[in-house]
Formats: sequence, C-alpha cells, structure tokens
Amino acid sequence: MFIDTARIYVKAGDGGRGCISFRREKFVPRGGPDGGDGGRGGNIYIEASASYRTFLDQKYQQRYRAEDGKDGQGKGKHGRAGTDILIKVPLGLVVKDAESGQILADLLEEGQRVLVARGGRGGRGNAQFATSTHRAPRYAEEGKEGEERVLLLELKLIADVGLVGPPNAGKSTLLSAISAARPKVGSYPFTTLAPNLGVVEANSGRSFVAADIPGLIEGAAQGAGLGIHFLRHIERTRLLVQVIDVSDMADLDPVEALEAVAREMGAYDVRLMALPQVVAANKIDLSCGENLRRLREFCDGKGLPLFPISAITGEGVGELVHHLAGALG
Repeated sequence: MFIDTARIYVKAGDGGRGCISFRREKFVPRGGPDGGDGGRGGNIYIEASASYRTFLDQKYQQRYRAEDGKDGQGKGKHGRAGTDILIKVPLGLVVKDAESGQILADLLEEGQRVLVARGGRGGRGNAQFATSTHRAPRYAEEGKEGEERVLLLELKLIADVGLVGPPNAGKSTLLSAISAARPKVGSYPFTTLAPNLGVVEANSGRSFVAADIPGLIEGAAQGAGLGIHFLRHIERTRLLVQVIDVSDMADLDPVEALEAVAREMGAYDVRLMALPQVVAANKIDLSCGENLRRLREFCDGKGLPLFPISAITGEGVGELVHHLAGALG
C-alpha cells in the first residue's frame, strides 16, 4: 500500500507543577523553602529515515501525545522531564502546519530531524522565589502547556529520473527493463496506482534512481485521473523522460500526447518545464512508421532528444540509459 499524504495531530507534554514545601528537620530552625521545580513536557520530533517508504504508520495512528513533565517535590527534588516522541517518516517529506500552510521542514537526508511540538516549561518551586526580604514564599508556578497543532505530511519521492507520460505508454515496463523493480503491468489504463522506484546501473558504472509516475491525462493538474496525486513526485527529479506510445494502436496521437503531458506539468508547477527532458518513443517493435516520423520532426523542432525504444524487446533501451547516465553526470 502506497500512502504519500497524511494529516496528524500532535500535542507536546505539559510542564510539571512547581512544589510548595518547607524544610522541617530537627535542630534546623527556619529551614526555609525547598520546593523543587516541575519537569518540562516531552517534545515531539519528526525524523527522516530511509527505512520507510510511506505513511502507513500514520494511517493507523493519527494522534500523538507526549508525556507530561512530573511535578516537583519537597527537599529540592525536581520533577522528571516527560519522554519525547520521535515519529519516523520517509525521506523527501514536507511538513506543513495545517492551519497556516507554513512549511516547517523539508526532510531530504537520513536522520534529519525537526521539532514540531515543544514541551511546556516546568513550573518553578517556591525555593526559586526566596529572597533576603521574602524568606518564606508560599506559592509556586504551574507548568506551561505543551504546543499542539495539526500537521500535513506530504511525501515527494527522491529520484534522479522521472518517467512520465499518458496511461499505457509503457513507463512501468521500461522501469522493469532498466532496473530490478517489478511494478505491476497490465493492458488497461492506470495499471500503475502508485509510484515505483528502481536503481538503474549503466554500462559506464554509473547508477541513478528512476521513478515511474502514474499516467497523466488531460486535466490532471485540476484533479482528473490519478495524476494530481502524483505530480508532486516529479518535483524532486533532475531529469524527465517522457514515454510516448508511437505504435499505430496507440490511444493518443504521439505529438498530442507529448504536448498534453507538458501542459499538465506546467499547469501544476511551471518550474517543471525547466527540467531537462528526453523523449522515449516506445513500442517500436509494433508498426509505428508514420507516428515515429511525426514525433521525430516535432522533437527536432523543439530541440528534444528522441530515443526510439521497445521496453518489451530491449531495443534502444541501452542507448537511452547511457544518455541518461551521461546527462546526470
């Protein structure tokens, strides 16, 4: 199960109360105040870990409450601090405040951590208020409340190369051909319901990570189809490969398909259009002469590198991988 968004409630622990106490021992007259301070409330942190791919844990646990600090005691004993909570999430996570929309963190590296709810400060005991003129204070502080907020967690996969294109263009088949990934492949639209990652080894000894993004259709940026849920994953990529079906049996004209995908990416975020792009004309093992010719003319006019390939037979795939590895450097 692939889950790439979550909404959780976090509440840090409250601080413990300060203690009102006076030292009373035999042969110690006027012992004075000895009330200890309360402990601070537990904090809540979010930490990125490569061991996680989705928010499956947050699907079943959506509320996090850290431990309160313990109250202070007599004889100058301070309360213990509340235990912190550490929420582990996948790399590539964006943490947002649900109310304001403010981005609190963008976690890209292993072990990177952000404090999302600070525990309340413990109250001071009456020993803290004793002065030379006020030797027997009979008051102490209550602990402060811990922070609470609702967070939006949004995952953006970290990949060097993003495979994009309309449904059934052969993106998943291409990913399985160039890496050890084995995504589900079917002969119907929207076979891929979740992004897949694969590590690609080039003949030059270089390697890179490729992501297969579910098919984009007209209107995806406005919510049509599945694309709106996965367009965010393209943002992390360094290079895009537009996989286009050029066979005579293709559902879409290849040039129109290429332009439609470009429009949806631009409508979602115009910065995506600045990413380097390569076109993979797939399914050349089938009859495709006229479609391939028109797509080549279009790509030449736009200055887009075009690689005719067959993800099924492997024809042209090696040249494509070699080009991608060189372009990534």
